[in-house]
Parts: sequence; structure tokens; C-alpha cells
Amino acid sequence: MNFSFWETDSWFTNIDYCIIGSGITGLNCALRLRENSPNAKILILEKGMLPEGASTKNAGFACFGSISEILDDLNTHSKEEVVNLVKKRTEGLDLLRKNLGDDIIDFQNWGGYELFTEADEQLYEECLQRIPEVNDLLKPIFEDDVFEISENNFGFRNIQPKLIYNKFEAQIDTGKMMSALVKKAIENDIKILNATKVSEFHSDSNSVSIITEKFQITAKNLIIATNGFASRLGIEDVKPARAQVLITEPLENIPFKGTFHLDKGYYYFRNIGNRVLFGGGRNLDFKTEETDEIGLTDLIQDKLKELLKTCVLPETDYKIQQSWSGIMGVGEQKKPIIKEVQKNVYCGVRLGGMGIAIGSLVGKEIADLASKS
Repeated sequence: MNFSFWETDSWFTNIDYCIIGSGITGLNCALRLRENSPNAKILILEKGMLPEGASTKNAGFACFGSISEILDDLNTHSKEEVVNLVKKRTEGLDLLRKNLGDDIIDFQNWGGYELFTEADEQLYEECLQRIPEVNDLLKPIFEDDVFEISENNFGFRNIQPKLIYNKFEAQIDTGKMMSALVKKAIENDIKILNATKVSEFHSDSNSVSIITEKFQITAKNLIIATNGFASRLGIEDVKPARAQVLITEPLENIPFKGTFHLDKGYYYFRNIGNRVLFGGGRNLDFKTEETDEIGLTDLIQDKLKELLKTCVLPETDYKIQQSWSGIMGVGEQKKPIIKEVQKNVYCGVRLGGMGIAIGSLVGKEIADLASKS
């Protein structure tokens, strides 16, 4: 690259912290590093024009898990682990709201609902029966009952008669959230380079060499915050998971406000103003959707459109405005990976589809770990 002295001096020398990924985790990490080290030089490298993972692609659910998700987690995690997961998610949401403010991120506490298809009768009955058990489990966190039975007052069709309501669930505008984080980063003298893909890195006792497709730089510390793309940089405990989404054009009379989960959270929808966002379906083809390539498939898009028409908006005229996909980072365990992976190299990844809930907290925790080392 043909850099001038000024560019080299201002951007590419004496870097204290280089962060890969300018999503919610990377930006929160940078802001926390600035708190810890007011004079540090902090550089973020982002491979896309915008964050290419899930931070600007997600549905904007400020949630911590539907009842069926929590029951499913209890099959693979201890009660203590599940409580801790929910606690971390609520702490992360509180931190996000504190850092940016509810008005800035358009935080709307309409509540959340879980629906069950007619084929999910066994799961439906189990969830209804175990509401008291899950409420008792979560009471130390919320100091109140989280889940209760609700009527279907929204005109949903082809589902079980009752919904399960969660008054603590909310929604945000992720575009506004990310814009606010970028603005805050720039105001705190954090430099962001977009369209800069890191291909490899090498660490020694004093520094880390970072090789991109355009240039090579050296930093005292490297932090990987790429979540669904982490395996590209050698973090094998994270698997990519593509999530596909569509959104309608504005509706004349939208029949609901809030966030909604269906089929253990594999499908989800919400209002965005007077539009409906509908997403999910990777359980239709886990193998194909275990990819970090952006894209859409007819199998999933057709299923989303079918469920939207037959269950969610059965008597409403609407048009699909656009579809897109984002990349999450998942694994066998729901707990995020926050650790030093090599000398002077750290990672905060595997957010498990809960980036809105825990991204701020993971960014803070990985920054604190890097600052102490």
C-alpha cells in the first residue's frame, strides 16, 4: 500500500490494541479499553463496509431466552449454568441500555410471546406445566414471575390455543445501536478501518504481527471479536450459523406489537414500526446453514413466507420488501469464549445468537482481561 508518513504515523504505528471485528462486541471492547487506558492507541479492523456478522443483521430482540429455549438448555446445562446464562444476558442488556440510552437504541418494552405450532403439542404441554418451575428458577434474577399464560389476541392461526407471555422482553433498533456505538468510538479517538480483512496473525513475547489482504501491521495486543467468523482465525470451538430474515413493506393495520418466538426460538418475528420482520428456519437444514457465507436459500425463504402467511398474518394483505442473512457464532455450550488464546492474543466470541443481550458484556470482559495481562 502507498501510505504517506502521516497515515503511517497516525494509523499504523505504536498500536496498543488491535481489534478484529467492528460489531457490538468489538466496539464495546474498544470503548472499555479506552476507559481503562485513556492514552492507548486503539485500531479496529473490519472486513466489511459494515459489520458483516450479525450486529447489523439481527432481529433486534432484547431477550434472554423463551421458556422452551430455557427448558432445552436444562437438558444440556446444569440449573446453575442456565441461571448464570440468563443472568449474564440480563446484565448485558442493562449495560447496553446504560451505555447508550433507551431513546438512542429505540428500546421498546412491548413484552415477548412464545407460540407453538399444532404439531408441537407435547412441547406446548410441557412448557405450560413447567412455568412455575422455571419462574422459581429465575426469581432470584427478576424478583418476579417471568412467564405466564396468555390468550391469542393477535389473530394467529394454526397454533396451540394459548401463548406464553414474558413481560421482561423488549426490542431495539440495531441500526441505531450500531450507529451510536460507532459515533461513540470515533468520539473516543478509536480508529476503524473498514473493508480490511485479516488473513492471519503471529504472536511473540512482545507483540502481534497482523497480516491483512492489503498491509501488515504490528500491535502490542490483538483481540478477536469476529464471533461467527472466529474459526477463520483458528478458534475451532465456534461454529458459524447463518440466520435468514425477511421484512414486509409497511402494513396499514399491524395486528401486534412485541417480540414472538416459535419452535424453540428457531423462528422469530416482531414488529418494526408497522412492518413485520420474520426470521429463522436454520433447523430445516443445519448442515447448509453451518456456514459463514452470506446468502439465502429457497428452502428457508419459502418456509418463512409460508408461516408468515398461514400463522402470523393470515388475514392481512402484505408484500415482502427484502430478505437478508447474518452470521452467528454457536457451539455445544452457550457460554461465550472469553480467553487469551496465544501470548498477547485474546478472543471474545461464541455469543450463541444472543449478541444483543451479551455483546456489551463480552466486549467489556475481554477488554478487562486484555488490560490486566
